[in-house]
Amino acid sequence: MGDAKSVIKYAGDKLIARNLPNLPHPYTKKDAKWWLTRQINFRRQKNPEEVVFAIEINGEAVGSIGLHKINYKHKAELGYWLGREYWGRGIMTNVVKKVVNFGFRDLKLNRIYARVFLSNKGSARVLEKNRFKCEGIANKDIKKGNKFVDAYIFAKIKKE
Repeated sequence: MGDAKSVIKYAGDKLIARNLPNLPHPYTKKDAKWWLTRQINFRRQKNPEEVVFAIEINGEAVGSIGLHKINYKHKAELGYWLGREYWGRGIMTNVVKKVVNFGFRDLKLNRIYARVFLSNKGSARVLEKNRFKCEGIANKDIKKGNKFVDAYIFAKIKKE
């Protein structure tokens, strides 16, 4: 819960919310408390359906990355965000690499995929740098507010 203040600060950015399907804007203390409690509860489970990590810089949680919809020994969806002032520094590219390795090694996943809004070129580039392949465009795949939007589907398959 100690991360609530910094999560509100960075997740509360309108540009961050624009690219995440379930992130409300404005992002309130109540939202942060709900999300952090959810993550704490997942950590207590033997085989949680999601594993999420804080991205911490100088003692602040400036972002988050996680594996969601985990189907152990099969696949999971990768999701992440990073505070705008940290964009363009290679931070997310490095963090994605570490979490993907964790998913393949520790969770025994064979496939990790991500859905990216077509307008989110930076996120698509992070995945490409991590050797994810764009499998195509899923039309009306993600609901954002009252709209359904198209998304790129990227995936990385574990090397045999």
